[in-house]
Amino acid sequence: MSDIKFEIIKKIAQTKFKYKDICKIFKLDSNSPPSVFIGSKLRYPLVNVGILSPLEKDEDAWVYDDAPYWANNDFSIHDVVRLRDNLLNSRFQSNVQDSRLNKKFIQIAQEIALASKPVDVEIELKKNVVLGRKKDRVVTDIGMRAPLKKARITENVKIDRRVDKVVNDEIKSSEGIEYLYRNKFSEYVLSKILSVGVLGLKKNKRLVPTRWSITATDDSLGKFLLKNIKDYKWIEDYELFFGSFLGNHYLIMLFPNVWSYELFEIYFPGSSWNPSKQIKASTDFEWFSGRKTYASATAGGYYAARLPILEYLNNLKRQASVLVIRLETPSYWASLGVWVVRESVKKAMDKKPLKFDSLDDVVNSSKKIGMIKYGFDNKNLLDKSKLLEQLRTQKNLREWF
Repeated sequence: MSDIKFEIIKKIAQTKFKYKDICKIFKLDSNSPPSVFIGSKLRYPLVNVGILSPLEKDEDAWVYDDAPYWANNDFSIHDVVRLRDNLLNSRFQSNVQDSRLNKKFIQIAQEIALASKPVDVEIELKKNVVLGRKKDRVVTDIGMRAPLKKARITENVKIDRRVDKVVNDEIKSSEGIEYLYRNKFSEYVLSKILSVGVLGLKKNKRLVPTRWSITATDDSLGKFLLKNIKDYKWIEDYELFFGSFLGNHYLIMLFPNVWSYELFEIYFPGSSWNPSKQIKASTDFEWFSGRKTYASATAGGYYAARLPILEYLNNLKRQASVLVIRLETPSYWASLGVWVVRESVKKAMDKKPLKFDSLDDVVNSSKKIGMIKYGFDNKNLLDKSKLLEQLRTQKNLREWF
């Protein structure tokens, strides 16, 4: 890992030295990680479709867009920011329904998104490169952007046969996502494929802004897993997971009961989404029947945190009620996107849980760990929990025996 990181950072430094005036670059012979970005800032149904690439060919181009690798190898916030700042978003405007047409730029973007390894591309830009990242809760931003004039793929693109099958079969997008997920394609790959409008029935295919496709994939996979989980037996013990990643601390409590899920997010002063001097908080929840509306308070983080927990329960073949507390500290000074939530929860769930015999035991332990490890008293927060109130007041069959 350190060798790859060192080589990438050295490459970035050499490129910056070579192109002292990056803004005046107009032609590139590069390769895409492979990655595309569908922007959502235009008036829908118009979107910006961007091909992402470093300024020069890099044999390790895949590292620029591989969040699980960053997480597994403990990349710092500085490392991720440096990688993303050195990606160029060469973009063009399109209507979301253009994905059904044989337009050249759309086809190039789709081929890149479907590719299973980096793709060599030649790019020509219309105007100067604009520098600067934009803050977003869901997407991992890119540091450079410019309007695309010409683009050409300069090699044969390798596409996995299972991806090719889903793209060409006349099936719903949810069915295609489920098929690829069962065949071990990650949520990152699936959201990218969904965004370029190649999934679904032909009449329904359309481009999906990247920030929407990420959350839609997390939600779709979550619902897919819940179909089975809701039929499983309850977990046997009260379980507590905790862990940290990039200044985000998670406490995750699992209770023997039917599926329900509640998320609290606490933003400390000076963290990426709280420039004020007061602690801020947001929360969303769902009962056994699920949500009817988007989790607008905690947004994409709600679905991203839920997915690894559902994967854990599905592997156990058990169901549970789940209460999650996220503590976003000043150490998380740059918003990197919702992948940080997903990977933080994965790291926590990969550890062996603490197990307890009662609800009060697991809740009290979470309070102690919150204070000792993270310096946060979660008593007032837990007093407001709808899930805990429900668990404490409802009668279930176990209590009658």
